Amino acid sequence: MALVIRDADVITMDDHTGVTPVRRTIRIEGAVVDLVAADPADVPIAQGDTVVGGRDRLVCPGFVNAHTHSWEYLAKGRYDNLPLELWMLYAYPILGARPLPPDLVRLRSALFAVESLKSGTTTLVDDVLETPGQDLRQLDAVFDAYDEVGVRANISGHIINRPFVDTLPYVADWLPADVVAQVRAVPVPTTEDYLAFSTEAFARYAGRGDGRLRYMVAPSGPQRCTDDLLAAATELAVRHGAECHVHVLETKTQAVTGREFYGTTLVEHMRRIGALSPNTTLAHGVWTTDDDIAALAEAGTCVSHNPVSNLKLGSGIAPWRRYHDAGVPIGLGSDGCSSSDTPRLHDVIKAAALLHKVTDADHESWPTVAEVLGAATRGGARTAQLHHDVGTIEAGKQADLLVYDLTTLAFAPRNRAELQLVYSENGGSLRQVVVAGQVVVDEGRVTTVDEDSLLAELRERLPGVQAEQDRVEARNAVFHETFDRMHRTTAAEDVGVHRWSGTPAAR
Repeated sequence: MALVIRDADVITMDDHTGVTPVRRTIRIEGAVVDLVAADPADVPIAQGDTVVGGRDRLVCPGFVNAHTHSWEYLAKGRYDNLPLELWMLYAYPILGARPLPPDLVRLRSALFAVESLKSGTTTLVDDVLETPGQDLRQLDAVFDAYDEVGVRANISGHIINRPFVDTLPYVADWLPADVVAQVRAVPVPTTEDYLAFSTEAFARYAGRGDGRLRYMVAPSGPQRCTDDLLAAATELAVRHGAECHVHVLETKTQAVTGREFYGTTLVEHMRRIGALSPNTTLAHGVWTTDDDIAALAEAGTCVSHNPVSNLKLGSGIAPWRRYHDAGVPIGLGSDGCSSSDTPRLHDVIKAAALLHKVTDADHESWPTVAEVLGAATRGGARTAQLHHDVGTIEAGKQADLLVYDLTTLAFAPRNRAELQLVYSENGGSLRQVVVAGQVVVDEGRVTTVDEDSLLAELRERLPGVQAEQDRVEARNAVFHETFDRMHRTTAAEDVGVHRWSGTPAAR
């Protein structure tokens, strides 16, 4: 039995019609788009097929969240006015965190997937980090939750294999010696440990969710991982046709880190050790130089742009136009629910369309709606190594799509639907979400799990979760003054790249 969406306005994002809505009828057979036709008469209807009228409906590819952290979901709305390195003290605690039980990981992941689907994200690139470390039972819980909810995802084993005080400039010299010794005494995985874990994960999750769910490697960043691990993880990703997801040059501090640690930029360091590849995606890429961008383009390396998170953490503004002009593939990400406080990609899409209009006086260089929607769909699919499967609506691709109601206020008056999708719509007009041919959201309700039961369980467990967060934050406050000093020092340094205006006042 097939699902047919008849005579809808469709943004295919393919090479022929792109972002311009066209009247099309879509036939979905199983998990795959079987046919996209201009004339409904060209679409066969068999007995038992479900036919949905497309009048007053806008259909587009499901959004790809090209960089997010579901594990931050329990810290949503907890922090404000903290730059990345200070925020990480509390959201990614250095000391004292206890392993999260798998049943809580599963609850957290299910809620994150539900909220993502209900706002139009059908694919997640989920960089999952557990503190103090990740095991396969925790990773199983993420895969299990996503399998049940019905989202598509790349799910990582995030890895840091250097003591955290040795991943930042200056702090190891400024902190009390006993605190530094305490951090360095915390065991870190070896390269062999991570490769063995990842090799097992690739085998363990192969074909999971009928191919919707895939494992990816995620070395946290070139300053947080040893060179041998970063190079080996890149090679492993290429061998498995998977994504290698790495945080690079999110903040000015990281630009200073490259200079202090390697005498060059972090991108150039990655190039030298063989850690740039077509399978590599850099999360953020805010403080890149022109030479960095050229190196990324030559290697076929992608960038996930996360404007909302970069704004909230004061990290800076990524060089959108220079990436596009160089041919670097770009996706859009929400980042985590503690750094942007929502997984909604509609917010990110609008921010990306607006933010870069103030970075260049030449209005002809401003982001176009076609570029922004392209980044949210086929660009994100490219960063995730899923561009052969999703990102466009065309025959042979996976049937991941969104159906919007064009009779809502967001589309009134109905002028250019593609512009209104970017600038006017916030997800409130979304009526159906389809992943792999299955309607997983229908009229605002997820069809696969009981959302109310999930929320009830969260409310029951939240006091214990928050008490643990309070305890860990209090223990890690010992680093705050030194990390604040480090942030202010690096913010005042000249790295030859300008991605923000203003410098934090000295104390």
